[in-house]
Amino acid sequence: MNPFILHLQSATQYERIEHVTSFVGEDASGSFGIMTGHERFMTPLQFGLARFRTTDEDWQYLALPGALLYFVDNELFLNTRRYLRDRDRTRITLALDEQLRTEEQALRQVKESLHRLEEEMFKRLWSLGRSRDIYP
Repeated sequence: MNPFILHLQSATQYERIEHVTSFVGEDASGSFGIMTGHERFMTPLQFGLARFRTTDEDWQYLALPGALLYFVDNELFLNTRRYLRDRDRTRITLALDEQLRTEEQALRQVKESLHRLEEEMFKRLWSLGRSRDIYP
């Protein structure tokens, strides 16, 4: 079986991994696999773990916040904002959980800041409206 090439591309990283024999990911329709010779294929991957295997190694895992997968001419392109890669499933799952908690905390802080900004804007608009009523 001829292996294929995996291109991992994020905003800050690029890896070219040769001798890949299979890839397993998940899109909106469920889990799927790709092997050498697969027809042209494109799909958005779900948030979570994907995995791939090379000819000389065990499975390697990818933690992804979603990605666009494109397979053509025995080359697999994964484009994502960022990714984590590890051979240990437990370790990468813990890293993914930690990353998710960090992102949720940051999102919560942004929402709180927006809420405070919105309240301040309403106070100022109300104040401007009142000052116009007093001084016509």
